[in-house]
Amino acid sequence: MKRISLALVAILLTALPAFAQNDPQDRRDIRQDKRDVHADQRDVRSDRRDLSNDRADLKEDKAESDKAGARQDAKDIKSDRHDLRRDKRGIRRDKRDLRQDRRAK
Repeated sequence: MKRISLALVAILLTALPAFAQNDPQDRRDIRQDKRDVHADQRDVRSDRRDLSNDRADLKEDKAESDKAGARQDAKDIKSDRHDLRRDKRGIRRDKRDLRQDRRAK
C-alpha cells in the first residue's frame, strides 16, 4: 500500500509541470516582462537624447564662459547617466525574467 501511494505521489509530482504550462498567470507575467523591456528601451532612447542635448549645452556654456550654466549641465549629465544605467539594468533584469519564464513554461 505504501509503495502504491508513493508511486502515485511521484506520478503527480512529475505531471505537475504539465498543468502549469497552461497557467494564464504565466502568460500575463511574460506579457508584462515584454512591456517592461519595451518601456525601458524607450526610456534608454530618451535618456540618450537628453544626454546628447546636455553635452551640447555644456559645450556651449563652456564656450561662453557661463560657469553656472556649465555646473547645471554637468549635474544634468550626471543625472542622465544615472537614469541610463538604471534603465539598462532594468532591461537586463526583465530579459532575464523573460528567459526564466519561458524556461518554466
